[in-house]
Amino acid sequence: MRTLTQRGPFCRSCGIALCRDLSAKTLWQGWWGPISMIITPLVLIGNLVTRVRLGRLGGPVPGAPGTPATPGKPVFRRAAVLGLGIPVALAFAVGWSISSDPSYADVGACVSASGLSTDPFVNVVDCGDQSATYVVVGKIEDTTDDAQCERFSGAVAAYTEKDGSQELLLCLGANR
Repeated sequence: MRTLTQRGPFCRSCGIALCRDLSAKTLWQGWWGPISMIITPLVLIGNLVTRVRLGRLGGPVPGAPGTPATPGKPVFRRAAVLGLGIPVALAFAVGWSISSDPSYADVGACVSASGLSTDPFVNVVDCGDQSATYVVVGKIEDTTDDAQCERFSGAVAAYTEKDGSQELLLCLGANR
């Protein structure tokens, strides 16, 4: 992770050009570390605030040393904006995996299940889905004793999951 800062007297067009370039680099290069995933949005917000302030500066002064920079395309019209796809794709992947994880299933949720007796594979699905074979009729945490499903009417199968010290029992009833 590195931070780039540019200081100096800028005219409006030079400041906007620099801010757009640095923001585009941040969009493309800023996501590649665990801490950077948190810091990059904050940096981009800071760049946005700076861009607004730069817009209030005066234009280039004729006869000033150097040639004023051309601001170029806005950040969201540059190829670097594709860098936003990284956190969006990551958030989508995390959201999808959580939504289909049986440990997040509530009573009334439907699941598709295969291999319940040997090597179970259970996913939470929409109840209208063809693969929705069971509905969760009971959920008990801190146990994997499937005999406890007897207290839930309609329970025809059980799914247990153990992750470290956490245990989960889902009592499943037939869907449809």
